[in-house]
This record gives sequence, C-alpha cells and structure tokens, in this order.
Amino acid sequence: MKKRLLGKSGLEVSALGLGCMGMSYSYGPPADRQEMIGLLRKAVERGINFFDTAEVYGPFTNEELIGEALSPIRDQIVIATKFGFDLDPSKDPRGIKGVPGLNSRPHHIRKVAESSLKRLRIDVIDLFYQHRVDPEVPIEEVAGAVKALVQEGKVRHFGLSEAGEKTIRRAHAVHPVTAVQSEYSLWWRNPEKELLPALEELGIGFVPYSPLGRGFLTGKIDEKTPIDSTEFRASLPRFSPEALKANRPLVDILASFAREKNGTPAQVALAWLLARKPWIVPIPGTRKLERLDENIGALDMPMSPEELRAIDEATSEIAVLGDRYPQRLEKMTGL
Repeated sequence: MKKRLLGKSGLEVSALGLGCMGMSYSYGPPADRQEMIGLLRKAVERGINFFDTAEVYGPFTNEELIGEALSPIRDQIVIATKFGFDLDPSKDPRGIKGVPGLNSRPHHIRKVAESSLKRLRIDVIDLFYQHRVDPEVPIEEVAGAVKALVQEGKVRHFGLSEAGEKTIRRAHAVHPVTAVQSEYSLWWRNPEKELLPALEELGIGFVPYSPLGRGFLTGKIDEKTPIDSTEFRASLPRFSPEALKANRPLVDILASFAREKNGTPAQVALAWLLARKPWIVPIPGTRKLERLDENIGALDMPMSPEELRAIDEATSEIAVLGDRYPQRLEKMTGL
C-alpha cells in the first residue's frame, strides 16, 4: 500500500483510509458486528492503516467496534476520532431533528478524549478532530485544550472537520493542525475555492470524506433506487429523485472515463481526488469487501494532467442540483 504524509506534520498514513461511520450509523440498521470486525481486519491485511470514527457514530458503538477489531493490532494502525457534539446516551441522535447540539468547551473535550480512549482500547488518540466548529467557544480555547492533551500524551495530532479558512488559521496559530476533514468530490468542489490553497500554504493535510458522493458517484444509485426513510441520505436534498436524475450526467462522464481506463466510476472518482495533491487522503466508507477492494484499485489508476483536465472540462459543464445538507446541518459547516 502506498503511503502519504498529512501535510508537514510527519503523520504518515495509507494513501487511502477507511471511513467507518456507515458500519454503525446513518445508512440504515448497523451492520453485523462480526462481519465488520472481519472487514476491518481485512482492510489492514490489504495495507490500509488509517481508520476514521467518531463518538457520535452510533452514538459510541462505532468507536467500540473499532476498538474491538483493531486494538489487537494497535501498532499497525492510525485511528482518527472526533469531539464536538453534546451527546446524551439516553437519546438517539440519528435523524435531522435529533442532531445533537454542539459542545467544544475545554472540559468537555477532555471528557470525550478520556471516554474515546476507553472505547477504542488505546492509550493515545492518533488524530483528534473537532467534528464541527462550535460558535460559542473560541477556536483558540479548543486548540489550547487539545494542545494540553497532546502534552499529556493522550493525543498525538489535532484536526478540524468542516472548518473555514479563517478558523483554521486561528487554530493553527495556537497548536499545529495536522489535518482538515471536509466533504470533497466531483459533485462537491467548494473546498477548491479557499480551503485547499490555505492548507497548502500552512502545510496541513486534507482528508476528504464522502469522496464517492455517499455512493452516488459509484453509478449504482439513481432516481429509482429506494432509500429507506431511516437513512441519513433520505434527508439530503441532493438525494431527492429529481436531483438524482438531474445529476446523472456526472456519473455518465465518470463511466465513460472508466471504460477508457478499464476501471469503474468509483475508481475514477477516487483516482481524480488522489491526483489533486499528494497530501490528500480520501476515506471512502463501505460495508462490503468487494467495494473495499474496488476502492483500493483506484491507487493503481494514475491520472495524467491531460486526463485531469479532460475530467474537469467535462464535469464543469454540469450544474449539480440540490443542496448537500438540509439548512440546519449546513449551518454547522464552513465556520
């Protein structure tokens, strides 16, 4: 497996990570636990060493799954988890109305870190992201709280998720930000405007989540695909039947390039991302071994500058229909 450095931090990870959220949360009922443990260990066997989770996934159950599956091989892996939500164990935060409130107060960050360490069965968190920027807590206080955890040996690296460029700079001035995680794919390219140039300037790595458009860019979802009302995608404007139909030409372009390169639309979408910058590490999620292997195959699909330009030119003519989040969730991004 090829490796990449997340910016100038010295944190080296597999060129492709594994987003673990969907194993426990957001995409219908949780997957079979033993099957997911087997999948996680097979991912390590295939060279993936970068695993992404969060306390809110479940809540809590995804971290517990990662801990059970991967703690026996702790020395081979890098675990990223997140803080920033105010979770009540007696409530289920799934669904838009039930999205928990934000909480990045320093004492809460410490409490989350201690709890995550126990669930993950580890002594130190490799990468600790603020899941969403909390407008009630100055980012300098957040960075200072994580800095204290780093000094105590409980956290190795500090990250931010869906933070805006100004927030990143303020945090980075207090304690180096190793990586920023945000959605980025061929149907959500907003990070290219301000975020990516700032990260390159500051030497911060970039970890795109939903690099396959929550499954849409694989070509296996269209306006006729049933999406259960309990799924997170059912609440997203971009997954309405009208939007899926209107956005289909984007997948058709990927499929055309895939035929030329003897691959799949998903592999083209990931190869495009990997070719953007050497410090970009996508974290596609899956519950299936065949999809994991397909995604890994993107690492063997180099993209020439001419091919990148051709994809950019072809996709630039498509106006993507539908917001990526409902209004309440969109307000939590880019702060």
